[in-house]
Amino acid sequence: MSQAAAQSPQQTPKMQLLEAILMHVPFDGWSQAAFNAAIRDTELAPGLAKSTCPRGAVDLAVAFHQMGDASMVKSLRSASLADMKIREKVTFAVRTRLEAITDKEAVRRATTLFALPHLAADGAKLLWGTSNLIWDTIGDTSDDLNWYTKRATLSGVYGATVLFWLGDDAPDHQATWDFLDRRIENVMQIEKAKAQVREAPGLSKLLAGPNWLASKIKAPTKFRAPDLPGGFGGL
Repeated sequence: MSQAAAQSPQQTPKMQLLEAILMHVPFDGWSQAAFNAAIRDTELAPGLAKSTCPRGAVDLAVAFHQMGDASMVKSLRSASLADMKIREKVTFAVRTRLEAITDKEAVRRATTLFALPHLAADGAKLLWGTSNLIWDTIGDTSDDLNWYTKRATLSGVYGATVLFWLGDDAPDHQATWDFLDRRIENVMQIEKAKAQVREAPGLSKLLAGPNWLASKIKAPTKFRAPDLPGGFGGL
């Protein structure tokens, strides 16, 4: 029996495959070749492996991202956030998410994978999911248009920060944290500008109709972040 299979008898087949494929991703990417190697390493029946991950390595790349999300949520729930301002909470959460990554090369390869046209929607969904978890975990209670704009904006911030982080080889990643601070500051400036527009007498009347329409938009409850059993999204 292989070492991977011997060490993880209590794990689900997906988690066994995920642990095994990470040894091959630096060389083969999140590819069919890497997935086949993971099957050999775990000695799982090929039929079971394929039924567990119908899309092969793509499903494992998704699981790897979700595992990082679960680790972030666990850390955030145990952190002292009460005295932080919103921008500090968001900055801390994004940094916590990046620090939850256990394999930088796996993320680099996943970024390439989800940049493919037929998988771009999957990549966008993962970014949105991370942003939604951050907002929910730090206590966001918005249920109108702001629910969407907060998550869309943070998705852009997080995605850009990940790309910068991938090119930051410094041990402490200080350049990445500085980059993150600048992106958050840009967002805050936009929010200040929006507030000034709302307070301007002439513009507030002009935007009365659009603002009323926006107030009728409600957040979809189906996107609310679920609890993540076992700390790994149920994997």
